[in-house]
Amino acid sequence: MASANEFDVDVCVVGGCGRVGLPLGIALASRGLSVVLYDINADAVDVVNSGTLPFAEEGAAGVLTDVVEAGRLRATTDPASVGSAENLVVVVGTPVDEHLNPDLDAVPRALERCAEHLRDGQLVVLRSTVYPGVTALTEKLLASKGLGVDVAFCPERIAEGKAMTELFELPQIVAARTPVALARAEALFRRLTTRIVPLEPEEAELAKLFTNTWRYIKFATANQFWMMANDFGLDFARIRHAIAFDYPRAADIPMPGFAAGPCLFKDTMQLAAFNRNNFVLGHSAMLINEGLPLYLVSRLEERFNLGELTVGILGMAFKGGSDDPRESLAYKLRKILTLKTRETLCTDPHIVDDRFTPLDEVLKRADLLVIASPHAEYAALDTDLPVVDMWGLTGQGVRV
Repeated sequence: MASANEFDVDVCVVGGCGRVGLPLGIALASRGLSVVLYDINADAVDVVNSGTLPFAEEGAAGVLTDVVEAGRLRATTDPASVGSAENLVVVVGTPVDEHLNPDLDAVPRALERCAEHLRDGQLVVLRSTVYPGVTALTEKLLASKGLGVDVAFCPERIAEGKAMTELFELPQIVAARTPVALARAEALFRRLTTRIVPLEPEEAELAKLFTNTWRYIKFATANQFWMMANDFGLDFARIRHAIAFDYPRAADIPMPGFAAGPCLFKDTMQLAAFNRNNFVLGHSAMLINEGLPLYLVSRLEERFNLGELTVGILGMAFKGGSDDPRESLAYKLRKILTLKTRETLCTDPHIVDDRFTPLDEVLKRADLLVIASPHAEYAALDTDLPVVDMWGLTGQGVRV
């Protein structure tokens, strides 16, 4: 079995040029570790090796430049790179399919691509959000190949855009089957945080799914409350302020808005599948959140003759301040409005897309505006057009 000093680098991140892997690699390199990022996206690899951040992540750009120039971080498409590191961290995406079933093979497939390069003595850390049992499946896969490696599951729980703060401030869940694997994973993540929460692998897998599902359900609750108030001509923002003001038991009620992105919906469906699709609360949350664009348009049809209007959609990212369009419900809104309106225009200050229209042109051409993503740039919007603002971003807006 290889010893630690036989490895060339400290950490290899599989899927390392993405929105989860790259901030982790930057953070570890900033703490003095040598890091290699293995990714199959050659363009992303080139961008990272140039010292350029390929997406928005607050506080990461300057640190990336520093660690690349110092030689502590590099990216590669070479699968052999996984054999160079004492610690292997897997952060590939784990989607659900068109039938809302989890893809159990996403992590094993990623490891299969580079399995011939794995070495005895490595620590393999799964950081992707996985269906309960995938850690055990990975252990069996690696054992079947005769590899003497330790396996741990250490889920990421950062908010996109806040990685360079939360990686260092949030407690880290660490789970493994053996005391040795647990100790090694804990030692790795103590480079980032002093607060470690140990669990069994299956407990940790559920903990991550519970975390994202809880947020999804909270957003659905706020959205359902907003629809109720709206249907009776009442101001949800005022009601919410009243119940949350200096009242800690209601302080966490969010404003309404599109609950989207690559994690919350997907992980709620993974949890439902785990419970044999017996998850009424999760499925209800899906119907509410995914149905919000349809509700919004149906109410607009009652107020306006949409067929004669040009509607501008402000913000196409899945959340405010982000440049990430993945699974954004703004695109579902666009699809519905395209069928209903004379013309639908889309704009976003953070996303580059040839199909989008500059904001000033949208303001000139549109008859009605809908804020789909609560970017701060829209808070002081200067327009006489009617604005649908379910987020409460502007402090005003037409009632739908």
